[in-house]
Amino acid sequence: MSLLALGINHKTASVSLRERVAFGPDSIKQAVHELVQQPGVNEAVIVSTCNRTELYCNLESGQGEQVLQWLQQFHALEAGELANAIYTHHDEEAVRHLMRVSCGLDSLVLGEPQILGQIKQSYNTSQQEGGLKAILERLFQKAFSVAKRVRTDTEIGASAVSVAFAAVTLARQIFPDLSQTRVLLVGAGETIELVARHLYEQNVTRMMVANRTLQRAQGLAQAFGAQVMTLDAIPEHLHEADIVISSTASPLPIIGKGMVERALKQRRHRPMFLVDIAVPRDIEAEVNELSDAYLYTVDDLQGIIEQNLEARRRAAQQAERIVLEERDEFMGWFRSLHAVDLIRDYRQQAQRHADDELVRALQGLQQGESPEAALRQLAHRLTNKLIHAPTQALRDAGQQGDQERLALLRSALGLQQE
Repeated sequence: MSLLALGINHKTASVSLRERVAFGPDSIKQAVHELVQQPGVNEAVIVSTCNRTELYCNLESGQGEQVLQWLQQFHALEAGELANAIYTHHDEEAVRHLMRVSCGLDSLVLGEPQILGQIKQSYNTSQQEGGLKAILERLFQKAFSVAKRVRTDTEIGASAVSVAFAAVTLARQIFPDLSQTRVLLVGAGETIELVARHLYEQNVTRMMVANRTLQRAQGLAQAFGAQVMTLDAIPEHLHEADIVISSTASPLPIIGKGMVERALKQRRHRPMFLVDIAVPRDIEAEVNELSDAYLYTVDDLQGIIEQNLEARRRAAQQAERIVLEERDEFMGWFRSLHAVDLIRDYRQQAQRHADDELVRALQGLQQGESPEAALRQLAHRLTNKLIHAPTQALRDAGQQGDQERLALLRSALGLQQE
């Protein structure tokens, strides 16, 4: 019985290869079902995201060659296509790898929390498809608790390390309660969508989305209940926004100093926070000259991100120590399973000796032997049977001068060192 982690990720494989090895929502259930049918595979969980595909297995036998062959066959890959991209981890290293992945220590963005939710979804899928039994069940529950401990005991997730998150973090420094603010998002691309998601998680429910085409803006606005407008409508609504975050592909600025100045007058000089993520700029640099406007550019955010990445790296060192501690605890439990059969056999042997001697004692009593004599004989014969094998082992170790084995036997027999 052994544990295996096998897969590819953003560090070992190109995007095109990762796409070919990925398991989609429609195929992963069937894949789990097939994988646990492979010879020697007792349990399996498949984790598949845009940055990684990993198979976690409890193997009855073998080193995982059958798992790799199955993966290649499932995706119709040639034998050598994964040769330079695949990695395998066994037993304690497989446990450590899963824990590191769950904590975001192996992610493209150090400490990112999304991977934990993706692993939990993979765990649920495997559970539904009969891929989980006692060992992987316990392993994944352990990984989840380790990830929670790392989040609680370290600062790995406390600092913004994406432009979108950094923008929202800065906004919180100006407005402590973002739920009371109104936000104007200019653009409707990937970065603005991520900003909207972070704002929504901060309970911001009053959002406006301005974009060159309304159709694109409506698709984004629907998810967050936002109001939509064209870029031409910004001057009319700018004064309503406490926070403005802009990221378009416009070659010229969309929001000028005069436009912001007029909006501030309408706001009676209540502060306005503006973040320009675009390159070239969407907001004129002169806006920063206005006393009630706080303008940050992508360069400002990058400086914050770099500082925060360094803070995450320091937190990651603490997280790695937690992972090693929790891995050792799990492996202690896992290795103890190898002794379960031995313990059962030993107890059954002792019980057979006891049953045999009880039968002989009862026969003696039936033949007229005194109870005291019968009990003495039972105790004598049972003791001899129980100590025969340990006595022989002690004698052999003594004759060979094997002090290490003698010490082990002394400990196993519960004998105190004189």
